[in-house]
Amino acid sequence: MSKKVGVLLAGCGVFDGSEIHEAVLTLLFLDKAGVQVLCMAPDMAQFHVINHLTQQETGEKRNVLVESARIARGDIQDVATVKALDLDALILPGGFGAVKNLSDFALKGPDAVVQPDVLRLIREMAAAGKPIGAICIAPATLTRAIADQKPEVTIGNDPGTAAGIERMGGKHYTCTVAQIHVDVANRIVTTPAYMLGPGIKDIAIGIERLVQEVVGMIR
Repeated sequence: MSKKVGVLLAGCGVFDGSEIHEAVLTLLFLDKAGVQVLCMAPDMAQFHVINHLTQQETGEKRNVLVESARIARGDIQDVATVKALDLDALILPGGFGAVKNLSDFALKGPDAVVQPDVLRLIREMAAAGKPIGAICIAPATLTRAIADQKPEVTIGNDPGTAAGIERMGGKHYTCTVAQIHVDVANRIVTTPAYMLGPGIKDIAIGIERLVQEVVGMIR
């Protein structure tokens, strides 16, 4: 039976959802690794909608699950219906949706609250010792969810975000875009991606390494 890896999406677009390059590269490298992929997202209203041309709020209302379905080509589930028993590993791409929709870290920093279904699944995965990968800014939400386990993560080298992670109980490690950080004890893999960039070929290196490491950690 093939391994199954969940990909937790947060909408569609860097400024208000999942970063599309990061999400698609994650899906590509998982497919190349020969594993089954289960895309999921919370069925909830987005925090807000951004016009990606002007980077201004539009005042529209959009749903995170509906928007994430664009990236998943319609093959996606409500995260509320997914349990750790259904998965061998979980990966969270970045994009501001990871800290606006999956949690509110973008607004509240270390006082962030994680969306309840997301919190439950992450904690279930961690309790089961199943590997979790987080990309770009997503390690901030992951840290908040399992702060009691003092996770080791990287978001690159951004001092403000790194300080927020440490204030939540995490341990931040500075990395380059091509590097990953592996928290052996908690079975967590993180990479900076577009927290550093600069381009898609650069972030692809770290994301491919993260996917390979996460898949390799599956028991």
